Amino acid sequence: MGKLVVSLDNVVVKEAPLLKDRVTVGRRPYNDVVIDNLAVSGEHAVLHSVGGDVFIEDLNSTNGTYINGKAVKKQLLAHNDLIEIGKYRIRYMAESPDYERTMILRPSGAHSAAPPPPAPQLPASLKVLNGGAAGREVVLNKAVTTVGKPGTQVASIAKRPTGYVLAHVEGPVRPRVNGQDVADGVTPLKNGDLIELAGTRMQFIQC
Repeated sequence: MGKLVVSLDNVVVKEAPLLKDRVTVGRRPYNDVVIDNLAVSGEHAVLHSVGGDVFIEDLNSTNGTYINGKAVKKQLLAHNDLIEIGKYRIRYMAESPDYERTMILRPSGAHSAAPPPPAPQLPASLKVLNGGAAGREVVLNKAVTTVGKPGTQVASIAKRPTGYVLAHVEGPVRPRVNGQDVADGVTPLKNGDLIELAGTRMQFIQC
Protein backbone atom coordinates (compact mmCIF):
# COMPACT_ATOMS: atom_id res chain seq x y z
CA MET A 1 0.00 0.00 0.00
CA GLY A 2 1.54 3.30 -1.07
CA LYS A 3 0.52 6.75 0.08
CA LEU A 4 0.31 10.39 -0.98
CA VAL A 5 1.93 13.13 1.10
CA VAL A 6 0.25 16.47 0.35
CA SER A 7 2.14 19.70 1.13
CA LEU A 8 1.66 23.43 0.62
CA ASP A 9 4.58 25.86 0.87
CA ASN A 10 6.78 22.95 2.05
CA VAL A 11 4.42 22.20 4.94
CA VAL A 12 2.75 18.77 4.99
CA VAL A 13 -1.02 19.22 5.29
CA LYS A 14 -2.20 15.61 4.96
CA GLU A 15 -1.23 12.04 4.20
CA ALA A 16 -3.53 9.77 2.22
CA PRO A 17 -2.87 6.00 2.04
CA LEU A 18 -3.92 4.40 -1.25
CA LEU A 19 -6.44 1.96 0.19
CA LYS A 20 -8.50 1.47 -2.98
CA ASP A 21 -7.82 0.55 -6.60
CA ARG A 22 -9.25 3.93 -7.65
CA VAL A 23 -8.46 7.10 -5.66
CA THR A 24 -9.75 10.49 -6.85
CA VAL A 25 -8.17 13.88 -6.18
CA GLY A 26 -10.09 17.17 -6.48
CA ARG A 27 -11.81 20.14 -4.86
CA ARG A 28 -15.27 18.55 -4.44
CA PRO A 29 -15.93 16.98 -1.02
CA TYR A 30 -16.75 13.54 -2.44
CA ASN A 31 -13.17 12.98 -3.65
CA ASP A 32 -10.93 10.56 -1.76
CA VAL A 33 -8.26 13.27 -1.46
CA VAL A 34 -9.91 16.69 -1.13
CA ILE A 35 -7.84 19.80 -1.92
CA ASP A 36 -9.98 22.87 -1.25
CA ASN A 37 -8.36 25.40 -3.58
CA LEU A 38 -9.77 27.23 -6.60
CA ALA A 39 -6.77 26.22 -8.73
CA VAL A 40 -7.83 22.60 -8.29
CA SER A 41 -10.68 21.28 -10.45
CA GLY A 42 -13.73 19.61 -8.89
CA GLU A 43 -12.52 16.27 -10.22
CA HIS A 44 -8.87 16.90 -11.00
CA ALA A 45 -7.09 13.55 -11.25
CA VAL A 46 -7.46 9.87 -10.44
CA LEU A 47 -4.95 7.24 -9.35
CA HIS A 48 -5.41 3.66 -10.55
CA SER A 49 -3.69 0.76 -8.75
CA VAL A 50 -3.02 -2.22 -11.02
CA GLY A 51 -1.21 -5.00 -9.21
CA GLY A 52 1.76 -3.29 -7.61
CA ASP A 53 1.72 -0.37 -10.04
CA VAL A 54 0.03 3.01 -9.66
CA PHE A 55 -0.97 5.21 -12.60
CA ILE A 56 -2.13 8.82 -12.34
CA GLU A 57 -4.54 10.24 -14.93
CA ASP A 58 -5.55 13.87 -15.37
CA LEU A 59 -9.34 14.26 -15.68
CA ASN A 60 -9.25 17.12 -18.21
CA SER A 61 -8.57 19.55 -15.37
CA THR A 62 -8.40 23.30 -15.96
CA ASN A 63 -4.82 23.79 -14.77
CA GLY A 64 -3.38 20.38 -15.54
CA THR A 65 -1.48 17.74 -13.60
CA TYR A 66 2.32 17.79 -13.48
CA ILE A 67 4.78 15.03 -12.61
CA ASN A 68 8.28 16.24 -11.72
CA GLY A 69 7.57 19.51 -13.55
CA LYS A 70 6.15 17.92 -16.73
CA ALA A 71 2.48 18.07 -17.74
CA VAL A 72 1.00 14.59 -18.12
CA LYS A 73 -2.28 13.05 -19.23
CA LYS A 74 -1.61 9.59 -17.83
CA GLN A 75 1.58 8.19 -16.37
CA LEU A 76 2.95 5.32 -14.35
CA LEU A 77 4.25 6.62 -11.02
CA ALA A 78 7.63 5.80 -9.56
CA HIS A 79 8.54 5.99 -5.87
CA ASN A 80 9.17 9.59 -4.74
CA ASP A 81 7.58 11.17 -7.84
CA LEU A 82 6.38 14.73 -7.20
CA ILE A 83 2.83 15.48 -8.37
CA GLU A 84 1.93 19.17 -8.73
CA ILE A 85 -1.71 20.26 -8.71
CA GLY A 86 -2.18 24.00 -8.47
CA LYS A 87 0.09 25.25 -5.66
CA TYR A 88 -0.01 21.89 -3.92
CA ARG A 89 2.75 19.32 -4.12
CA ILE A 90 1.93 15.66 -3.61
CA ARG A 91 4.74 13.19 -3.04
CA TYR A 92 4.01 9.59 -4.09
CA MET A 93 5.56 7.13 -1.68
CA ALA A 94 5.44 3.55 -2.95
CA GLU A 95 4.98 0.56 -0.72
CA SER A 96 8.25 -0.98 0.44
CA PRO A 97 9.19 -3.73 -2.03
CA ASP A 98 8.60 -7.28 -0.83
CA TYR A 99 12.25 -8.18 -1.10
CA GLU A 100 13.08 -5.66 1.65
CA ARG A 101 10.89 -7.57 4.09
CA THR A 102 12.30 -11.04 3.28
CA MET A 103 13.99 -12.83 6.17
CA ILE A 104 16.69 -15.46 5.65
CA LEU A 105 16.12 -18.42 7.99
CA ARG A 106 19.04 -20.70 8.83
CA PRO A 107 19.13 -23.88 10.92
CA SER A 108 20.19 -23.34 14.52
CA GLY A 109 23.97 -23.41 14.86
CA ALA A 110 24.60 -23.05 11.13
CA HIS A 111 27.42 -20.69 10.20
CA SER A 112 26.90 -19.77 6.58
CA ALA A 113 28.50 -16.82 4.91
CA ALA A 114 26.35 -13.81 4.13
CA PRO A 115 25.05 -13.87 0.55
CA PRO A 116 27.00 -11.64 -1.85
CA PRO A 117 25.32 -8.35 -2.74
CA PRO A 118 23.42 -8.39 -6.05
CA ALA A 119 25.37 -7.22 -9.05
CA PRO A 120 24.45 -3.69 -10.12
CA GLN A 121 21.90 -3.65 -12.90
CA LEU A 122 23.18 -1.85 -15.99
CA PRO A 123 20.69 0.48 -17.70
CA ALA A 124 18.88 -1.07 -20.64
CA SER A 125 18.35 0.75 -23.94
CA LEU A 126 16.02 0.95 -26.92
CA LYS A 127 17.47 0.68 -30.43
CA VAL A 128 15.38 2.27 -33.19
CA LEU A 129 15.09 -0.09 -36.19
CA ASN A 130 13.27 2.01 -38.80
CA GLY A 131 12.62 5.58 -39.98
CA GLY A 132 14.94 8.55 -39.97
CA ALA A 133 16.25 7.72 -36.50
CA ALA A 134 17.16 4.11 -37.39
CA GLY A 135 20.22 2.96 -35.47
CA ARG A 136 19.76 5.44 -32.64
CA GLU A 137 19.89 4.07 -29.10
CA VAL A 138 18.02 5.57 -26.15
CA VAL A 139 19.45 4.65 -22.74
CA LEU A 140 16.75 3.91 -20.13
CA ASN A 141 18.57 5.41 -17.15
CA LYS A 142 15.53 7.01 -15.45
CA ALA A 143 13.01 5.35 -13.14
CA VAL A 144 10.29 5.93 -15.76
CA THR A 145 10.89 6.81 -19.43
CA THR A 146 8.03 7.80 -21.75
CA VAL A 147 8.29 7.05 -25.48
CA GLY A 148 6.02 7.67 -28.46
CA LYS A 149 4.12 10.61 -29.94
CA PRO A 150 1.95 12.67 -27.52
CA GLY A 151 -1.66 12.73 -28.67
CA THR A 152 -1.13 9.65 -30.86
CA GLN A 153 0.44 6.81 -28.91
CA VAL A 154 2.56 6.95 -25.76
CA ALA A 155 3.99 4.21 -23.56
CA SER A 156 6.11 4.22 -20.41
CA ILE A 157 9.03 1.96 -19.55
CA ALA A 158 9.73 1.67 -15.82
CA LYS A 159 12.88 0.33 -14.18
CA ARG A 160 12.11 -2.07 -11.33
CA PRO A 161 14.33 -4.14 -9.00
CA THR A 162 13.14 -7.20 -10.93
CA GLY A 163 13.64 -5.70 -14.40
CA TYR A 164 11.94 -3.37 -16.88
CA VAL A 165 8.21 -3.20 -17.61
CA LEU A 166 6.23 -1.45 -20.36
CA ALA A 167 2.76 0.10 -19.94
CA HIS A 168 0.29 1.73 -22.33
CA VAL A 169 -0.24 5.40 -21.39
CA GLU A 170 -2.06 7.25 -24.19
CA GLY A 171 -3.68 6.63 -27.57
CA PRO A 172 -6.47 4.48 -28.98
CA VAL A 173 -4.03 1.85 -30.29
CA ARG A 174 -1.93 -0.13 -27.85
CA PRO A 175 1.80 -0.73 -28.33
CA ARG A 176 2.86 -4.19 -29.50
CA VAL A 177 5.59 -6.37 -28.03
CA ASN A 178 6.79 -9.21 -30.27
CA GLY A 179 3.69 -8.75 -32.44
CA GLN A 180 1.17 -8.87 -29.56
CA ASP A 181 -0.87 -5.92 -28.24
CA VAL A 182 0.07 -5.14 -24.64
CA ALA A 183 -2.67 -5.74 -22.07
CA ASP A 184 -3.81 -3.55 -19.19
CA GLY A 185 -1.24 -3.13 -16.45
CA VAL A 186 2.40 -3.72 -17.26
CA THR A 187 4.26 -6.07 -19.62
CA PRO A 188 7.70 -7.36 -18.50
CA LEU A 189 10.48 -6.78 -21.05
CA LYS A 190 13.38 -9.09 -21.80
CA ASN A 191 16.49 -8.71 -23.90
CA GLY A 192 15.72 -8.73 -27.63
CA ASP A 193 12.00 -7.90 -27.38
CA LEU A 194 10.65 -5.99 -30.41
CA ILE A 195 8.41 -3.02 -29.57
CA GLU A 196 6.11 -1.32 -32.10
CA LEU A 197 4.94 2.14 -31.08
CA ALA A 198 3.53 5.05 -33.13
CA GLY A 199 4.91 3.61 -36.37
CA THR A 200 8.39 3.05 -34.95
CA ARG A 201 9.97 -0.37 -34.37
CA MET A 202 12.45 -0.63 -31.50
CA GLN A 203 14.44 -3.42 -29.92
CA PHE A 204 14.82 -3.65 -26.15
CA ILE A 205 18.44 -4.38 -25.24
CA GLN A 206 19.58 -5.40 -21.77
CA CYS A 207 23.03 -6.95 -21.34
